[in-house]
Amino acid sequence: MRAIILAGGKGTRLRPYTTLIPKPLVPLGGKYSILEIIILQLRKAGFTHITLAVNHLSQLIMAYFGDGSHLGVRLDYSREEGELSTIGPLTLIDDLPESFLVMNGDILCDLDYRAFFNAHVAAGSQISVSAFRRHVKIDFGVLRYDAAGRLESFQEKPEYDFDVSMGIYCISRSVIEVLPRGQKYGFDNLMLDSLAAGRRVDIRAFSGYWLDIGRPDDYEYADANFDDLATRLRIQ
Repeated sequence: MRAIILAGGKGTRLRPYTTLIPKPLVPLGGKYSILEIIILQLRKAGFTHITLAVNHLSQLIMAYFGDGSHLGVRLDYSREEGELSTIGPLTLIDDLPESFLVMNGDILCDLDYRAFFNAHVAAGSQISVSAFRRHVKIDFGVLRYDAAGRLESFQEKPEYDFDVSMGIYCISRSVIEVLPRGQKYGFDNLMLDSLAAGRRVDIRAFSGYWLDIGRPDDYEYADANFDDLATRLRIQ
């Protein structure tokens, strides 16, 4: 099984932690980098070949991980010359297998990556998206009004539930082969274009633990509670 980790972002939301080091190398609990945790999880799930799509401070990431032998995996790299968003970097990889896992390099979760990949292959999906239910509370009174400015409805601090993308996907090679090489193309573009083209996109709901640590508050929580998280993430 092959996995591609998107590790080329500048981590602007996570500053000042990412001022001198790339976001995937930010440490947690003084033991592991974020990206190291993901690689260890993928190895346990049976992914033996992992490609890191890198850009910002790529030399530091490549020096830190090398060929991946010390982590028990085969690691290689795809270097972007410019910002290609989330899907564009995949067009630079020439040896994509028929199906592969793609994920962001700043995610902590206990998803069964092997089961997710196997479900994608067994179903014959073109794209599989792992989804998580988020509860969002609006801390303001919400006004709805017509074009003339007349109030139509009011809700005091409403609450909503949304299914959001976790930044973890399985994709078939044929989806990437038709995209222009080396051009900026995001997950949002992929979803909208897939809807327009009638392409099969399967949403696979996940109800376990998921944390996107792209924000300082979330990173600080993960760092402070790392011992508990490490048990949950099965890396200790």
